[in-house]
Amino acid sequence: MSASLTKRDQRDRSKINMHEDFEVKYWTKALGVSKDELQKAVDKVGNSAAAVRKQLAV
Repeated sequence: MSASLTKRDQRDRSKINMHEDFEVKYWTKALGVSKDELQKAVDKVGNSAAAVRKQLAV
C-alpha cells in the first residue's frame, strides 16, 4: 500500500526548531521578536514554545 499524498506533515507547534527558516519566520512573527531575540530565548530556556513565550513575557 502506498503512502497517501493527501496527508501532510503536522508540525509540532509546541517546539521551536531554529534550524528551519520557515519555523524561525513563523515564530518571530507570532512572538513579535527578532531572530536574535528568539535565538537567545531558545538558548536560555530550550525549544519549548511555552517556555520561550514565558521568557519573552508574550
